[in-house]
Amino acid sequence: MDLKAEDIKIDTNEHDKTYENEQSTVTLPIKEYDKLKDRQKYITDKSLIEYIDKIEFFVKELRKHIIRSEL
Repeated sequence: MDLKAEDIKIDTNEHDKTYENEQSTVTLPIKEYDKLKDRQKYITDKSLIEYIDKIEFFVKELRKHIIRSEL
């Protein structure tokens, strides 16, 4: 059984409704916008923070094994 484009009927009104909210705008107070903008500068993802903490731990452990000598 082969399907052809003519066999599939799309109700354009229902199809158009799927795009209904794609162009909506959000109103935000300037203070809240500034807070969100400022927050972009920081890492807030918990799993990423855990990775960074682990890296920090390993770097500290590695530093214990560094011997600097004057040559």
